[in-house]
Amino acid sequence: MHDETIAIHGGYQADATRAVAVPIYQTVANDFIDADHANAIMDLAIPGFHYNRINNPTNDVLEKRLAALEGGTAALVVASGMAAVSYAILTVAVAGSNFVAAPQLYGATYTYFAHVLPTLGIEARFAVDDRAESIAALIDGKTCCVFVESVGNPAGNVVDLEAVAAVAHGAGVPFIVDNTVATPLMLKPIRHGADVVVHSLTKFVGGHGTTLGGAIIDGGTFPWAQHDDRFPGFTRPEVAFHDVVFARDFPERAFVVRARSIQLRNTGATLSPFGAFQLLQGLETLSVRLERHESNARAVAAYLAGDPRVDWVNFPGFEDNPYHHLVERYLKGRVPSILTFGVSGGYAAGLAFFDALGLFKRLLNLGDAKSLAIHPASTTHRQLSESELIAVGIRPEAIRLSIGLEHIDDLIDDIDQALAIAVA
Repeated sequence: MHDETIAIHGGYQADATRAVAVPIYQTVANDFIDADHANAIMDLAIPGFHYNRINNPTNDVLEKRLAALEGGTAALVVASGMAAVSYAILTVAVAGSNFVAAPQLYGATYTYFAHVLPTLGIEARFAVDDRAESIAALIDGKTCCVFVESVGNPAGNVVDLEAVAAVAHGAGVPFIVDNTVATPLMLKPIRHGADVVVHSLTKFVGGHGTTLGGAIIDGGTFPWAQHDDRFPGFTRPEVAFHDVVFARDFPERAFVVRARSIQLRNTGATLSPFGAFQLLQGLETLSVRLERHESNARAVAAYLAGDPRVDWVNFPGFEDNPYHHLVERYLKGRVPSILTFGVSGGYAAGLAFFDALGLFKRLLNLGDAKSLAIHPASTTHRQLSESELIAVGIRPEAIRLSIGLEHIDDLIDDIDQALAIAVA
C-alpha cells in the first residue's frame, strides 16, 4: 500500500465488534489463559499482552503503522520524543562507552547528551559538523552508535545519510536517525542506511499540539551477532528473561525487543492508550497536512528573503541553500515547514520580533496545525554556551518558525507587523 493508505489503515484489523476506529484499550493488565500462557509470555517465548506499562493493543496498532511507514520491522512507542531518544541510546550504551553525534540537535537532546549521559558514564562526542568524515574521526573501539537528526532542529541542515551510514557500518556500529522533522512521508532513513529511527510523535505526526509521544523503529538491518564483543547485551543470554538472546531469538527486531524488555519494562516511560489513539488520529491526516505546511512555508520563506528588515533566511527549499542538493537527493525536492531567519538588529531585535507576534504562537513545539515561533537562543537552547550555540547552528538573533495551516495572507500580515515593531 501507499503511505497515505498505510497512515489510515496500517496495523489494524477489526475485532468481533467490527469497530472501524481503533479502540482505546484503557486497561492496566490483560488476563492470562493459564500458568503456562503466563510463563511463555513473561519469558518472551510467545507474543502477547500482559501488563500495559510494556505493551497495549491500542499502542500496538500505532507501532505497526509507524513501522510500516518507515519500512522497519518493528516499533516501540513511548511517552515522549525524549524518552525515545534516551531509550535508543541506552539500548546500546553502557558505562564506559561513547557515541558520536552530529552537533545540530534539538536543545533537549543536546543537553541530555552533553550533560546527563556523562553522569552515567556514557560519553557523547560531538563532531564539528554533520559530514561523514567529521563523524568518522571520533569513532573508536568504545563507540556504540552514531546519532544524527535527518533534518536538524532548528539548524535546518540535511544529513548525507548514506555517507554517514557507510562510516558507522564500516566501524561496526549502528546508525540511529531522529526523523522527527522530515517524517516518514518525506524521508525514510532506513532506505538510506539507518538501522534505527526515532521520532517525537508530538510534532507532525500528532499535528495538533495535544499529545506527547515518541517512537523507536527498528530497521532490522544491523548484524548484532557479528559484533559480540561490542554488544554483549544483544549476543549473550539475558538472565532477566531466562537466557533469551535478543540477536538470536529476534534477529529481525532485536533492537526494539531489547528496548521494550530492558528500558521500557524497567523504567516505564509508557505512552497511554488514549495518547496512542490521538496520535493515530493525527497520523491519518499527515499526508494532506504536510502539503499545506510545505506550500505555506515556501511562501513565508520567499517573503522573508525579499524583506530588507531581514538579514538572512535559512530554508533548505532555496536553491542556493548549502543543503539543497541533499534535499533533492533524500527528500525528492520536498521540504519540511521549519525555517529560521535573522531580524536586522541582532539579539534584541530578535526578541522584539518574538514579543510582537500576534497570530503566531510563542511556544516550544513544532509541526502543529497552528503556526509557531520560538527564539532558540533564549529558550530551547538557552543552556548552551556561546560556542555551543555556534556549533549547533544557532545565531543570537535567530527566530525559528514552524509554519502551520492558516491562510498565507494572515501569516505574512503577522510577520510584517512584527518586523515593523522590531526594526523601527
